[in-house]
Amino acid sequence: MERVRPPYSAMTRFSVLDLVPVNEGGTVGEALGRAADFAAHAENLGFHRYWVAEHHGMPGIASAATAVVLAHIGRATDRIRIGAGGIMLPNHAPLLIAEQFGTLAALFPGRVDLGLGRAPGSDQRVAQAMRRTLTGGPDDFPRDVMELQAYFAGDERLGFQATPGAGEDVPLWVLGSSLYGAQLAAALGLPYAFASHFAPGALDEAVAIYRRDFQPSAQLAHPYVMAGYNVFAADTAEEARLIATSMQQAFVRLRTGRPGKLQPPVAGYYESLPPQAQAMLADVLSASTIGTQADLERDLAAFIRRTQVDEVIIGGQIHDFEARKRSLEIAMAAAGRVASGSHQAAAAQ
Repeated sequence: MERVRPPYSAMTRFSVLDLVPVNEGGTVGEALGRAADFAAHAENLGFHRYWVAEHHGMPGIASAATAVVLAHIGRATDRIRIGAGGIMLPNHAPLLIAEQFGTLAALFPGRVDLGLGRAPGSDQRVAQAMRRTLTGGPDDFPRDVMELQAYFAGDERLGFQATPGAGEDVPLWVLGSSLYGAQLAAALGLPYAFASHFAPGALDEAVAIYRRDFQPSAQLAHPYVMAGYNVFAADTAEEARLIATSMQQAFVRLRTGRPGKLQPPVAGYYESLPPQAQAMLADVLSASTIGTQADLERDLAAFIRRTQVDEVIIGGQIHDFEARKRSLEIAMAAAGRVASGSHQAAAAQ
């Protein structure tokens, strides 16, 4: 299993979350091609892991077949860990996921993570279309996680072995945006990833519960927390504000029942919104930085200092691919200075 450090280390890790966005006027094939390029870029910059997430019925997200996308990402990279952030386990029989991620682990040994979520990752119509032959649901999530653990462990009580899957090194994570996931991750002794990149409200309480109640396991001796953080970074504050408007549009469209492909940036978009929409964006994007490297260094240091997370996974949908790559470069530069403490010296000057 991946060796994970004790909590509160100064050596915070930094990773990347990719929703594989489909641009307005673009295709799924183009989005998948960009994902491979972006993963290779993240690897070259030194990020620790690269995760994609399962969503269904979303015209602007191309990662529904998550395991297939990860095979594509794995072939485009050499060292970076790859994984699901996450697989929505209520949508699937645990055996199927064991086989899929066992296959990935056989293809990319020592590089594959499996984050597990309790939500369906879709609306009820799409969830029903996927789960028509399944009897379980979100309430069966703890049982399904333990069944999945048994498949990877090759537990003889199952009466058969998952092939591929049994004996493969696939660290499991519990994902969440509420207190439930924190409680389950603590009880099972698994690493915990909080979705603060879109639901930051319960972050502090969830992390506190997880650390307080954590029970060591065969996978993990100490609590380990990852938190999502959006970055829209550019060489000027004005450009950063502009590139952030694509994701702002995406959230507004999602909350008003009009999801679609990722829209081009619109100057002055946030300022044009009514107060209730601005308040919604301020809430869901509160774990975010829109600005320059100096802004990101300040905000990222404060976020890590407040939460004491072991790892930050950086998201942020940006329409222009070159701007997106530049934002990731700035993010790693800022992360390096935060980790070394250089940002503190600069701020004191």
